[in-house]
Amino acid sequence: MAERSRASSAHISPSAHYTGYVWYRHQLADPAFVTRFGRWAHGLLRPITWGARVGFGLDLDSLLLQRHLLIDARLTQAIEHEGVEQVVEIACGLSPRGRRFTARYPQLRYLEADLPQMAARKRLLLQGQGWLNGQHQVKNVDILAAQGTGSLASLFADLDPTRPVLVITEGLVNYFELAVIESFWSRLAAQLQRFPQATYLTELYPDLQEHPRYRQLRWGVELVGRLTRGHYPLHYRDAETIAAGFARCGFARTEVLDPGQQAAALGLPVLRQASLVRVIEARV
Repeated sequence: MAERSRASSAHISPSAHYTGYVWYRHQLADPAFVTRFGRWAHGLLRPITWGARVGFGLDLDSLLLQRHLLIDARLTQAIEHEGVEQVVEIACGLSPRGRRFTARYPQLRYLEADLPQMAARKRLLLQGQGWLNGQHQVKNVDILAAQGTGSLASLFADLDPTRPVLVITEGLVNYFELAVIESFWSRLAAQLQRFPQATYLTELYPDLQEHPRYRQLRWGVELVGRLTRGHYPLHYRDAETIAAGFARCGFARTEVLDPGQQAAALGLPVLRQASLVRVIEARV
């Protein structure tokens, strides 16, 4: 199981190129974050995403922006009102968040981390623009590694355990079976216990079977699976089961947020119904 799961973790990378182009299109990223593959993939899928938007009311860009901007908003709040000065973004891919937030808050210690191949690409990108320094770094990590140089313990060893920390994963959770991702969450919670204050921000797509757009969501999930040559399982049925899952993994407090309810504050069109994605803020 471990070897099979480990081998499958690399299939996430293609979606990192796609979302990197989405962030650029919506003025959240510098042109340096755009890759040829990301631009090509977005163009290739444009007829499909247009059809999904017109025919099903399912807007992929809006779903991505909902989660991204709400995570940004909660991170901003943590920095400005809770004294967070250490941020770790795991599975960072081509996310521009580290660049944007270190430019806005120079005091931040911002660690980005991903599998070695993607981490090397991200490191080269940021170095080429002169954006890396002692405060902003890119490290290797494998969320499936229980020990060793790619483990969470190795990643967090560089942080100050006397200061608050905030950890982000975005676009990661639903690429893994629940048992695998809960194992990661348990190891993450154990690491976060070392800090006086620790927050974890992530997003997931629940199995919202009662949602009016559930059938369209299943269609989108199957499409993502085909594009990434992997599986994209939906996790939990509602906010209560999400909170219970995080509690089993060692998180003492969990808040489940519907980005659709905060669309106006995020500068997004107000939705007529609940969003299909949830943003999670969990604390140990």
